[in-house]
Amino acid sequence: MEYLETLSQMSQPALIAAFLVFVRVGASMAALPAFGEQTVSVRVRLALTLAFTAIVFPAVAIDPFILNTSLVVLGPSMLAEVVSGLTIGIIVRLSVMALQIAGTIISQSTSLSQLFGGGAVDAQPAMGYILFTAGLALAVTLGLHERIALLLIQSYDLFPAGKFPDPRDLSLLMVGHVAHAFALAFSFSGPFLIASVIYNTALGVINRAMPQLMVALVGAPAITLGGLILLFLTAPLLLEIWIEHFYRTLQNPLGIF
Repeated sequence: MEYLETLSQMSQPALIAAFLVFVRVGASMAALPAFGEQTVSVRVRLALTLAFTAIVFPAVAIDPFILNTSLVVLGPSMLAEVVSGLTIGIIVRLSVMALQIAGTIISQSTSLSQLFGGGAVDAQPAMGYILFTAGLALAVTLGLHERIALLLIQSYDLFPAGKFPDPRDLSLLMVGHVAHAFALAFSFSGPFLIASVIYNTALGVINRAMPQLMVALVGAPAITLGGLILLFLTAPLLLEIWIEHFYRTLQNPLGIF
């Protein structure tokens, strides 16, 4: 019993460190793309959290002062880990949301805003769902799990264990990422917006010249077909640009602006 008690005292700091890593990884897993989607079952997400914890834990160092405390007084440290994990997860999620925002803008400009919009857990326009799914598939194919593990390890340099991020710096960081996501989405949807403006202007001129022509019946299928063709031509380039931006975000989530 004395040997077991000594072993328990020696292993307590390691257990506390592993638990804190689990808390941060679990919080980030709630917001990470691909691994934290609502279509992924809770059991699979828990297994992924444990797997990432097993990868991250040996590679990080936690303040010995935190490890020498008891589990009862770890409340503030756990809350700090939750905030840090959610921050990392939301930053990565915002990069993926740029594709969804771009798809929504594209769908609105090409009269496809409601077609197949309910196919996902969160209803979204068809083009947004296509770009979102294609982006995630591309990221996973190119080793998203390895980059996420590296990001979680590097997050301890950005947000030290047990310490709350500065609220002012955190707010500026999140506002910057939101603005960057919208700017990227508007850049992706630019060709579709320009084509839509030109097409609708030409349709208005035709309507003024030929009032008896039902321009709505003629124009809606044409703009839909044009939008699909334009998506077919531009999607590979948009995804190539996006994946470069996504990798830059994973490599340096604080300095992409």
